[in-house]
Amino acid sequence: MKTQRIGNDAEAFARTWLEKRGLTFIEANFHCRYGEIDLVMIDQSETVFVEVRFRSHPDYGSATDSVDQFKQLKLVRAAKDYLQRHGLQDSPARIDVVGINAYEDHSVEWIRNAVEDSA
Repeated sequence: MKTQRIGNDAEAFARTWLEKRGLTFIEANFHCRYGEIDLVMIDQSETVFVEVRFRSHPDYGSATDSVDQFKQLKLVRAAKDYLQRHGLQDSPARIDVVGINAYEDHSVEWIRNAVEDSA
């Protein structure tokens, strides 16, 4: 299976999984000069930026372990860009990571506020 297809499937799985937990979908694959945000959702009144990670084998570590410091910085900058473009700079927001581990029967690890604003 091609990497792009796996990524799209993982994002669709994460979206449905989060919707079942009460989040509302807003947008997928927001692109800006700082990078991409996989999912933009709303949790009550808070904008939630979701980074989706998928791992098919445990040798590569867990899905959430793959969000390194460089990726975190890109996520923070992209989230700020989104908020500014939509006039939401003063609104509550957070960055979550959803890890899908296929080797554990598609177990899901959801880390709320996974990335602190360091940009």
